[in-house]
Amino acid sequence: MDSQPAPPGFNYDESKVPDYTLPDPLLMEDGTRVTDAKTWREIRRPELLQLFETEVYGKAPGGKVNHQVKALSREQAALDGKATRMEFEISFPDAPDLKWYLLVFLPNSASRPVPGFLGLNFNGNHSIHPDPGIRLSTAWMRQGGKSPGVKDNRATEASRGESASRWPVDKIISRGYGLATIYYGDIDPDYDDGFQNGVHGTMDSFGRPRPAPDEWGSIAAWAWGLSRILDFIEVTGIDPHKVALLGHSRLGKTSLWAGARDERFALVISNDSGCGGAALSRRRFGETVARINTSFPHWFCGNFKKYDDNEDALPVDQHMLISLVAPRPVYIASAEEDVWADPRGEFLSAKHADPVYRLLGTGGLGEETMPDIDKPVGETIGYHIRSGKHDVTGFDWDQYLNFADRHLSGKKHDVP
Repeated sequence: MDSQPAPPGFNYDESKVPDYTLPDPLLMEDGTRVTDAKTWREIRRPELLQLFETEVYGKAPGGKVNHQVKALSREQAALDGKATRMEFEISFPDAPDLKWYLLVFLPNSASRPVPGFLGLNFNGNHSIHPDPGIRLSTAWMRQGGKSPGVKDNRATEASRGESASRWPVDKIISRGYGLATIYYGDIDPDYDDGFQNGVHGTMDSFGRPRPAPDEWGSIAAWAWGLSRILDFIEVTGIDPHKVALLGHSRLGKTSLWAGARDERFALVISNDSGCGGAALSRRRFGETVARINTSFPHWFCGNFKKYDDNEDALPVDQHMLISLVAPRPVYIASAEEDVWADPRGEFLSAKHADPVYRLLGTGGLGEETMPDIDKPVGETIGYHIRSGKHDVTGFDWDQYLNFADRHLSGKKHDVP
């Protein structure tokens, strides 16, 4: 796993991981140990949420917002008749320049409402499936080698279906689940312009030119947007009580924070989320706090920069983030060649969240050592490290669907 050369100044050698001591998720600020679910719920969990809000992701506006949902299209014979495809426009009367577009697929073979997966996508709704009936996004987009269909920061017809390998819509539908997705840039465009665009630029309830050091960065904005989608997801035919929240890479960081903040999400999935996601910051393996804050200064709150090359001073670490999902099921996934995201650090976060799950009366991870490649493990905390690179693959989705069968639908399904 550590055979790849590390970029200059970064560590890929397990023997060079510094000594560190993790903060205990079950030890309160006043030094009292948490020994029962009531104390966790009423005191320790709120403490941890506040620490992550003020020191890592930033505070987002509270509560629901005034919004309108408009149906744009409905195709009842999508996927050769197996699914109904719908598109919705979400607008905000208090922020007329802000519009989000939600794409939904529902299995025609299942009665409504259905359990479903909700996730943000990187390249527009039209990129997850080549169906020409899906609206082509007109929003600003990142461009580069992974998105050859994006020109001058705008999607072209060539980008249709370019991310389909990450979104196996037919497989999801055939297993009886719905799928809802929205382009993450509709919520907040992914570049640093001083927080003048997206939700920051049009509906920042803090009323200042840019957020204060303890207020929301883009990850918190994307997470806030996912909760707003959940506010009305029932109108799409997806059961709001059986939503599995999924994210990859920076959107895996987002899914963990959204799932920690909003307990309505029934299941949370982090795919290759790395630093600021599932990986322990104190290990300083692969991407570090200083590197991520330099490369992406808009992702986290301003206070997080205090911990550049100073991880031991953090009052939290990422195992505590996973603990905040408890007792709901959470799945953490890594990839063998994705050493930048520190797979071992992701596993250790899952392992050190286990005591909170046990305290709350559920199965946790139940593993002391990392599993073999392509061998999923876990109970209410699921984990795997698969062969391959930083990506979302069919193997990943097989595990997520199996996990959802166990925890959302009650179906039994053998792990392949």
